[in-house]
Parts: sequence; structure tokens; C-alpha cells
Amino acid sequence: MILEYLKPIDDATVAHARIQEERTIGKTIQLHTKQDGLPDLSKMDLVIISVLENRLDPDALLPMGHLDGVRRKFYELYPGNWHSNIADLGDVLPGESVDDTYFVVRELMQYLLKQQIIPIFLGGSQDLMYPIYRAFDEMYHMVNVVNVDHRFDLGNIELPINNHSYIGKMVATEPYNLFNYSNLGFQTYYNSQEEINLLDRLFFDAIRLGALDKDMTIAEPVIRDCDLLGIDLLSTQASQIMYPKGSPNGFNSAQMCTLSRYSGLSDRLKAFGIFEIPSGDFPILENAVAQMIWYFLEGYNYRHGEYPVDTSSGFLKYQVPIEDQVLKFYKSSKTGRWWIELPFNSTVNNKLKQYTLLPCDEGDYLLATDQILPERWLKARQKNEI
Repeated sequence: MILEYLKPIDDATVAHARIQEERTIGKTIQLHTKQDGLPDLSKMDLVIISVLENRLDPDALLPMGHLDGVRRKFYELYPGNWHSNIADLGDVLPGESVDDTYFVVRELMQYLLKQQIIPIFLGGSQDLMYPIYRAFDEMYHMVNVVNVDHRFDLGNIELPINNHSYIGKMVATEPYNLFNYSNLGFQTYYNSQEEINLLDRLFFDAIRLGALDKDMTIAEPVIRDCDLLGIDLLSTQASQIMYPKGSPNGFNSAQMCTLSRYSGLSDRLKAFGIFEIPSGDFPILENAVAQMIWYFLEGYNYRHGEYPVDTSSGFLKYQVPIEDQVLKFYKSSKTGRWWIELPFNSTVNNKLKQYTLLPCDEGDYLLATDQILPERWLKARQKNEI
């Protein structure tokens, strides 16, 4: 069974969990230990898995060690008013080859999808997003991926995959199941003009770091529409988390927690990952990652069950005449969240038959009332017509 590839949590880390104060996460989370084995997954809603693979990071000088520092900081936290059951399943060790590691990650993800358990992956170089994405092949026709990253990670598809080209492999490798890719927080000087142009030609979404600095809420509709989200920890300001490899510019740690919470809130999201986590003694960084996990779980416990969207009740409908058409907006009476209806062209064998509503925000509605077509709606329509 694929779960046999999971290495139990280190004994010292298990002991650290058990000595925490009552009601902390360390006292309530289910752990994969040498003594007790794997928890009963039939009772779990979410699981944590660390993948200790970094061989496709060209900048990695040493093999990846453990991430038990993150675990220990996480176990020390107190849960919120949560109803979910959480387990830490331990580590996926590097295989004899990277392909071996990819195989294990893909099979684990497929297993968890079938069990309707949401994994929180901790890694490792971010190319690990690729086998996680490929696990959707047999179960979902089209997949939306969101990347919180200062780079697009499209790379050169003619070259072997690495942690800066895995998105390009998703685009160019059969089966072609990537419907939409969205980048949150890109910084122009880290991306070639060719990549920027390619992203535009593919009608993919990208929101610059500066725009998100002004208003983080514009990220929520993008995240609400995704199946898989990965965070590159290198897109955090180095000074915020004391990351020696980091950049002077990027998200602050509070913004990363906000994005993590949006991810947990997304009723559609089925897998979440934080990558490019260094192994070693980085206590502030480990605290930051632990808190990001906490906020993801907080969001998950406040999901509202609004995917797939049923507008037959509990929604206000707004119709906005613009140019030669009428845009239809829906606002949830329960959460205040917005959606816009996508036109369905029955004469085209398009990709959007199951995605007739696109998450948006009130700003998109106000733009439409000013006779401006929302950009994400335009891209989705153009993609529908290909």
C-alpha cells in the first residue's frame, strides 16, 4: 500500500508534541509514530506530509534534511474553534531517483483525493507541485492551479523539469488537464519578457506583488477558483522570516497567513503546499510556516460549502447591460462573496461545461456598471472559445 512509503515522525518530535500544554495542537493532532503506526485515516479531514526532496533545485548545495522544526512550532500552537480532524503522517524520503519520489507523491495524492482528505504538503523544491498536479489526471478533466510566487515558473519546456519550469511542464505535457494557471505576487524582474508574453497568450492570470500590497482581497476570488495551490516560501521578504536565500522584496509573513487562510476557505481546493522550506536551524522561519499552516486550517474550518455554486436560493442576482450583452452577477447572502456567469457557447466543444460561474468580487461588478468588462471574465471567455 502506498502509505507504507511514509516514514514515521521522529521520536524526539513526537515527545515534543506530547509534552505540550493541554488543548494545544500537539495534544490533539493524530501522529504517525513508530510505536503506534499510522492514524485511522477514515476519520481524518486533513493530513500533513513533508516531502524531503530538493534534487531538482539547481541552487541546492546539500540534500534536504528533516522539517521537524516546523512540526514542533506547529504543535506548540493552540487550535481555533475547529471541528476538523487532523493527522501528521510524517515524511516522504527521497527515492533512488527523483522520478521515484514523484511516483510516491502522485500515488499518495491520488489516494487522498479518493478518500476526500486534503493534504498539506511541506517541501522540498517546488517542482513537487508537478506530481501532485498529475494525481488529478484520472479524476478531474480540468484543473486550476494557483502559485504564490515571485516567478511564473514556466521555464524552458525543452529542458528537463526543475523548480523553475514545472508550470511549463503542466502546460505542455499530456494529458492536457491544466485549464487555468494563476500567479499571485510575481515580480517583473524575476521573469523574462518571453514568459510574460506566453502567460498572456495562454490567457492565464497574474497579479503583481504591488497590486496585492495595495489590496490583498483581490487574491480571494482567484484562490476560490483553484484545485491546487502552492506557496514558494522564497516569495516572502527575507528579512521577515530570516531566510538566507530570500529576496529583499516580497510578501510579509502576515500577508502569507492571509493567503493561507483564503486557501483554506476555498471550498474547491483539494491540496495545499508550502515549498522551498530549508532544513536546518531557522526558528523564525519555522514559526512563520507553522502559522501559515494554522491559518490554512482556520480557513478550512470556516468553509461555507459554496462549491459547486447553487444560485437557486440564498443569492442576489444583478444584471448589468454592457456593450451587446448582459453580464450576470450573483452575490451570496450568507458570505457576501460574488460570482459572474460565463457565457456558454454550445456550438464549441469547450472546456467550461462544468464551470459556468467564475468567482469575482464587488470591484468587478462596479467595473461592469461603469461599462468596463472585468479582465478575468474576458480571459475565461477567450479560453472558452478556443
